[in-house]
Parts: sequence; structure tokens; C-alpha cells
Amino acid sequence: MSEATGESLVLTERHAGYRVLVLNRPDRLNAFTEPLHLALRDALSDAAADPECRALILTGAGRGFCAGQDLSARNFAPDVEPDLSRTLEAFYNPLVRQIRDLPMPLICAVNGVAAGAGASLAFHGDLVLAARSAKFLQAFAKLGLIPDAGGTWLLPRLAGRARARGMALLAEPITAEQAEAWGMIWRVIDDADLMAEAHRLAAQLAQAPTYGLALIRRAFDASETNDLDAQLQVESDLQGEAGRSPDYREGVAAFLEKRPARFTGRKR
Repeated sequence: MSEATGESLVLTERHAGYRVLVLNRPDRLNAFTEPLHLALRDALSDAAADPECRALILTGAGRGFCAGQDLSARNFAPDVEPDLSRTLEAFYNPLVRQIRDLPMPLICAVNGVAAGAGASLAFHGDLVLAARSAKFLQAFAKLGLIPDAGGTWLLPRLAGRARARGMALLAEPITAEQAEAWGMIWRVIDDADLMAEAHRLAAQLAQAPTYGLALIRRAFDASETNDLDAQLQVESDLQGEAGRSPDYREGVAAFLEKRPARFTGRKR
């Protein structure tokens, strides 16, 4: 049972244990404007503050996930020198940091084009599902720009150096099947089944030890820049935190008693 709230720039559907956030500018393929940034950040903050929300799905209304920056907001006068650094520092960078710090896993259900910062947004998901018709596009080179919203950090790690540079320099779309074959996303799903699979995974994650899942993300993120010794220390520190959670005790008890675990998802 779900409850849809508000015809706004980001729609929120509340389900048992998880939420669905829907980017809601379908006439512009859910391209980013400053109000959309703020609405998404508010929706993420609200979900993060809800102890009953233990997983998130992010998707787009209409026929696309997110087309990146809305260029209609970039029609500068000839004598105006744009300051895109301000846009990144004020909007995109805080959004990326907020997503990476979520206390629950994020499923991105890519239901069409994910371009520019929209592709980066999708790739920041913990689990990325893509409709078979979906495409990912790094369009920045067509505008004389570089990938942002973490794109230059994500792409080489997801696709490898050669493929990342090819995607960024040639600005050619890749299919959902290519993205799956290259290890950039979790799974390709038939279009008609995309949201059903996203809901299935979210319901599964909502019953999992949420705090431990957030620590898994922290560990993997740290491994991107650590050597082995540093990562062993990260594992030691985070495992210590995980072991102090009630879900660890519950998991051990459930194993010994041969019953399903009843996780709360809480730190303490």
C-alpha cells in the first residue's frame, strides 16, 4: 500500500519500510533546475530523518530518468560570463555528498535517458536498475564542458580508464545492455518490469540491517583511495561499529535459533 503526496517537483510515495522519490518534470525529461535541486534535497533529508524509512528508490516521471542540467536556464546575455563553479558548489556537490551519506541504500531505477549530471546521479545509486530501453550519455563534451556531479570520479571506477574517456570525449550514448556488460549498473530489466523489480529490492532491503548496509557503502567508498593496510584499518573500525549494533546480536541469535532475523536497522 502506498501513499502519494504532493504534485511537486519531487513526488514521494511512502511504502512499508521504504520510499519512492520521483523526479517530476516530465516535460523537460526531469532536467535539473535550482528548484528541483532543492526539492530533491528536501525529499532526501525527510527520508533520512524517518526511522521507518530503510531504503529509497529514485526514478523519473514520464519517459526519462534525468536529462542533466536544464539548458533553458543557461541562456546568458552576451556580456555575462557564466560561473558554473558556483552552480556545482551550491547545488550539485551538496546533492552528491548528501546521497553518499544516506543512512539507507538507494536504488536508482533508470526509466529512459540519463544524461550528463543525470547519468552521474544514477551511477551514485547503491543498486542501479535500468530499463532495457534506457541510455546513458555523457553529453558534456558537446558543450565544451567536463563531466560533473562526481562524473570524473565515478566513470573510471565503473567503466575503466579507456571506456570512461571514450564516453566523455565522444559524448556517445551507451545502452543499458552495454552499461550492464561493463559493470556500471546492477541489472537490465524489461521496461514493463522495471518498477516492480525496484519495489521488490526495496522491500527486501527494508528488512535488512540498515545500519550495517550504510557501513558497507562507507567501506567501499574508502577503498577507492586506500591501500590495503589503510583499508584493513577501515574494515577494523567499521566492523567494530557494526558489531555494537543490535542487528548483529539479532543476526547471531537468529542463526543459532534457526529462525528469520528481525532486524531493526538502528545503530543502537
